[in-house]
Amino acid sequence: MPRVTCAVARHRRIKRVLKNAKGYRGGRRRYRNARETYYRALRFAFAGRKRRKRDFRQLWITRINAALSSYGVSYSQFIGALHHMQVVLNRKILAEMAINDPKSFAKLVESAKQNLPGKK
Repeated sequence: MPRVTCAVARHRRIKRVLKNAKGYRGGRRRYRNARETYYRALRFAFAGRKRRKRDFRQLWITRINAALSSYGVSYSQFIGALHHMQVVLNRKILAEMAINDPKSFAKLVESAKQNLPGKK
């Protein structure tokens, strides 16, 4: 029975890793080091794609909160009032409204003020 070496598959794998490790510094252009660094970079990239969603949501909340400070309403009260009113605008759209369309945002804040859950 012939000996199986997986030569073609191994060469392809090595070429793929070295191609993707292009630009790495020092000994990381050698296959063994490049492989570790490349797979580590893939893990960072995966985590970064998840992280980006968190970061943007945090940014939108900060922008909404900053816009609400001039109206005397806290962010949590505002979001609670929107849920109470059954307004389905996500935080991205609210942040865009606060920056680009302050008049409609002001109307939304005033209507939310009248519909605060604790007020009757």
